[in-house]
Amino acid sequence: MSDTASSPVQDQIRNLVDSHDVVLFMKGTKSMPQCGFSSRVAGVLNYMGIDYTDVNVLAEADIRQGIKDFSDWPTIPQLYVKGEFVGGCDIVTEMTLSGELDQLLTAKGVAFDQEAADRIREANG
Repeated sequence: MSDTASSPVQDQIRNLVDSHDVVLFMKGTKSMPQCGFSSRVAGVLNYMGIDYTDVNVLAEADIRQGIKDFSDWPTIPQLYVKGEFVGGCDIVTEMTLSGELDQLLTAKGVAFDQEAADRIREANG
């Protein structure tokens, strides 16, 4: 996290991250992603049956920049699990294929479809 002073946008982001088990800050929505990277991460979460909150950064310019400052990470999408920043598209993809995402979700008590996760790995193995 960066050392930026608390602001209404930072407080709003902190509230979103703290009040939902899984949050994806993305371009578009989980049902209509508006960039390939957001689409890939949303696709993984949707396929694995993970209940998550999507935040469309294209709808709110303050959030779009604010989340980059909040996480000190320059790109969108950004995935948070139980208040912890996980990463962007490449990191989530790597974690999915290595099984690390399964381990993280299990450790954090977040429900997901293990068979779907296994099918992703089989298809990309």
